[in-house]
Amino acid sequence: MADDRFPGWHGTTILAVRRGGKVVVAGDGQVSVGQTVMKGTARKVRRLNPGGRDVVVGFAGSTADAFTLLERLEKKLESAPGQLQRACVDLAKDWRMDKYLRNLEAMLIVTDGRELYVVTGAGDVLEPEHDVAAIGSGGNFALAAARGLLEGDGDAETVARKAMAIAADICVYTNGNLTVEIIGA
Repeated sequence: MADDRFPGWHGTTILAVRRGGKVVVAGDGQVSVGQTVMKGTARKVRRLNPGGRDVVVGFAGSTADAFTLLERLEKKLESAPGQLQRACVDLAKDWRMDKYLRNLEAMLIVTDGRELYVVTGAGDVLEPEHDVAAIGSGGNFALAAARGLLEGDGDAETVARKAMAIAADICVYTNGNLTVEIIGA
């Protein structure tokens, strides 16, 4: 069922690929409203540094909602240093249970280079299979492309960039202006 509060909002593709001791999170820069591209250079992948430990987060959905979730995640990480899974589960619980938070329209990919999760407002904290995760309008295209490219020899960044290029060629809500963050285990 479509959400009438956000008619025609489409947005992004975020992809995470783990290979060779590294995780690459790539996000495109397109923000669309209906059939109109509103911005082509949005930055939807961010590096957090709670307690001196790097965590990379990519988000799809409403920007304001995503930033609210990023702030909450950062607080969870500060209260549970080095426990990414616990912080993600606590965020998902709050997101699902809190009257205000449960209305937020976003999804997150979160990694510290060792662990990799997709976090949703439905209370999901998912560890992806096959060392690839993707969210957003072009997420399924990027996921399929990355899984196929992992059959070859490319490193995580090469796979992510090629898969995002494929998604951008297929999905009208995805462009080739990438933000790429790399984090090692």
